[in-house]
Amino acid sequence: MTTSERLIQSTRELLWERGYVGTSPKAILERAGAGQGSMYHHFKGKPDLALAAIRRTAEEMRATAEGVLGGPGTPYERIVGYLRRERDVLRGCPIGRLTMDPDVIASDELRAPVDETLDWLRERLAGIVEEGQRRGEFAPGLDGEEIAAAIVATVQGGYVLARASGLPSAFDAGVRGLLSLLAPPTAPTA
Repeated sequence: MTTSERLIQSTRELLWERGYVGTSPKAILERAGAGQGSMYHHFKGKPDLALAAIRRTAEEMRATAEGVLGGPGTPYERIVGYLRRERDVLRGCPIGRLTMDPDVIASDELRAPVDETLDWLRERLAGIVEEGQRRGEFAPGLDGEEIAAAIVATVQGGYVLARASGLPSAFDAGVRGLLSLLAPPTAPTA
């Protein structure tokens, strides 16, 4: 791994663990095993490196989500797969965490990949809900954009509940609740 890649990876990890304010250039360099001038050789400074790290995290999050959402199965099954995919819920979401960081939110440049990723996710989920409606899997009166927002809110809120309680089961309870509301009606048995 190149020095530049080690710096980006170290910054990604530190942003997830500590947030922007808690991620010092010294901590980045120590974690990356890089010399003092390395960051400024490859990046203009901490904001430039943080932006590269946030973009990389956002790209990875979209690719992981698309791997499930674009996979096989009915729209409901793909949403189930997305909600139940393996996550480190006690660490929280590396993108969602950044929305709580005042320095990230105050910076249009740093906030952009976060906002773009969450917008992409809501649009992708809304499209799946609308596909499910066309196939008769979801009620026609559902608003795809509102359901997509509820899915994203459930995931992000589930992280908060799990972290606050120290129990992954808190995340799972939110997912089960949402899925019970979204479950397609079953045909009556005779």
